Amino acid sequence: MMTELEKLKAGLDYCYDDEVIIAIKENALMQCQKYNNIDPLDNQEREKQLNAMLGSVGENVLIERFFNCDNGKNIFVGNNFFANYNLTILDVTEVHMGNDVMIGPNTLITTVGHPISPKDRRKHLEKASPIVIGDDVWIGGNVTILPGVSIGSNVVIGAGAVVNKDIPDNSLAVGVPARVIKEIENDLE
Repeated sequence: MMTELEKLKAGLDYCYDDEVIIAIKENALMQCQKYNNIDPLDNQEREKQLNAMLGSVGENVLIERFFNCDNGKNIFVGNNFFANYNLTILDVTEVHMGNDVMIGPNTLITTVGHPISPKDRRKHLEKASPIVIGDDVWIGGNVTILPGVSIGSNVVIGAGAVVNKDIPDNSLAVGVPARVIKEIENDLE
């Protein structure tokens, strides 16, 4: 029989109030509190804490206060990454972000969702799907990125958008739900 953590890692429904899963989240809460309590001008100590709490961290990475996550070790960040105030990443499973990514304030990136069925919600079930964000992506303020989404490279997500499906390379996407309204030239090629 699979443990709840094994179910989670296999992409199956799992019980979120399992003691092992709760312990992972409690550790993340403590790591985020530690990060958020570091002097905001002490970039060396902030970088050290990010390296300790995240899965991988590239060079020149800055996440402003207040940062919250569900695991930390499932977050993989490339070089030249900037996230403005109040970033929340519910990284129950993996979130991969490429190089040169900027994220506006009050953004939510969530790999986890709950069942539509009230019977299953009462069982405390949820399911996680990974998120991938490419290189040279600008995510505006107050954006929500939902489970299982891939955002290509050279993409801009307009402020307030809810991204519930994949966004191809070289696109401007806006709205609720987010939809591509324009192709963006990749002037780096």
